[in-house]
Amino acid sequence: MSKRFAFIGVLVVIACCWTACKDDAASTGSHILDNSDSIIVIADTFELRSRIDTSSAIVSQPDSTLLGEIETGYGTVRARILTQLACPEGYAYPSNAIIDSISLFFYYSTWTGDGLAPLTINVYEMDGASLSYTQTYKTDIPVDEYCSRTKSILRSRRIVVASEKRDSIQDNNGYYVPMVRLMTDSTSDFFRRFAAIRSFTTQEAFNKQFKGLLIESDFGSSTILNVNDIALGVYYHFTYAKAGKDTTVNDMKAFYANSEVRTVNSIQYMNKDKLLQSLRQDSANFNYIVGPAGIFTRIALPVKQLKNSMRENLIESIFENGDTLLKRPYVNLAELRVDVTNVFTGSTAERTSNDWLQPAPYMLLVRDASAERVLLGSEVPTDTCALVGTLTSGVDADGNTTYYYSYDLSTLLTQEIRKEEVPEQLILRLVPVAIQTATTTSSTTIISSVKEAQTLSATKIRSAQSASGLSLKLVYSGF
Repeated sequence: MSKRFAFIGVLVVIACCWTACKDDAASTGSHILDNSDSIIVIADTFELRSRIDTSSAIVSQPDSTLLGEIETGYGTVRARILTQLACPEGYAYPSNAIIDSISLFFYYSTWTGDGLAPLTINVYEMDGASLSYTQTYKTDIPVDEYCSRTKSILRSRRIVVASEKRDSIQDNNGYYVPMVRLMTDSTSDFFRRFAAIRSFTTQEAFNKQFKGLLIESDFGSSTILNVNDIALGVYYHFTYAKAGKDTTVNDMKAFYANSEVRTVNSIQYMNKDKLLQSLRQDSANFNYIVGPAGIFTRIALPVKQLKNSMRENLIESIFENGDTLLKRPYVNLAELRVDVTNVFTGSTAERTSNDWLQPAPYMLLVRDASAERVLLGSEVPTDTCALVGTLTSGVDADGNTTYYYSYDLSTLLTQEIRKEEVPEQLILRLVPVAIQTATTTSSTTIISSVKEAQTLSATKIRSAQSASGLSLKLVYSGF
């Protein structure tokens, strides 16, 4: 028992010694480490400025194209398609082939609007200017310069209901692929001339004989289709002798609107100026990004104020005698969170025209001066120039679901504050984008390119002017 009490006594003595030495031990590093060698970490928050702006149109480089017309809470949109068709170079019909019919097909993945509302589709042969493969076209392309619409090539206008499966086909996995088949008029001048082209030498020669098609909707204002593929099918038959008998063969040759030719999406926003004026009236609380209307939000970062504040805080944290020796600044974290407020979570039956346009799944935050170059897809986004945010959901302190895009600007701001001269503000732009990804040799998926999204979207965000709006949360250090 005496040994046990002796052991307890030793622990008490050790504890007393630790208590007596703890304060000195906690500050030992500061006594040994010179101020010039210490690392200072500071957290701060900076207010931002934001505003809605617009461009007249965006560059048309669609992965899918819009077709139709729709009236929404964000204006009325009309979308038409101008497209060339790729010819089967080196192919020739059998010498005795007879063209039976020509049909146009297009496939759509999804639609925006009322899936039960009808729209009528009409197709015309382009008879004006020709599309160039190397030219950059914008969505405000003047359609009338390319097609006079003197006569439809169809047997009759086709009424389409997006949710119907009238022409749909079933893929290998058992899923229906929405498709529309349009029969051409076999008595038309288009049919006669196209059927007269018996062989296909080069794409250039084919384009001179056939400039392309205009596909548009001329009735209906409640649905826009997201068209993925377009093809023209020429059905023909020919005979040949087999075992002393004539044998008839039925065949089809397809002409695709693929990457070898040009497809341009004409997207017209009626009364766009009025829409922009209406959205700006709400700028004290909200900003908007509407695609592909070219309506975006600019955010101003006060980089000069930020640099001056960092300099003052780092100096004051290190010295008290007025010495102005400054640590090398480094931004550890710069979180910009963009809160989205218009995500529709109700049932389909509850959805109205104000809910048809939903937030973009991907939002690019890009230097305003570099936006045009980046959005042409000519470079991979980097964290010193452009960052891609994904629409993300979370839960706030009250248990409510929130939606937002998040960006870490630490690398970008570190680069900016280390410059000798910095501007008062760094202007960034929020733009909806479509992304392409690639897999590296280490099996990591990376974003390989971005393009301004051609699909319809409307993103309502809290503005910097609102009470709980945009702000930049910063953690920086000096060492």
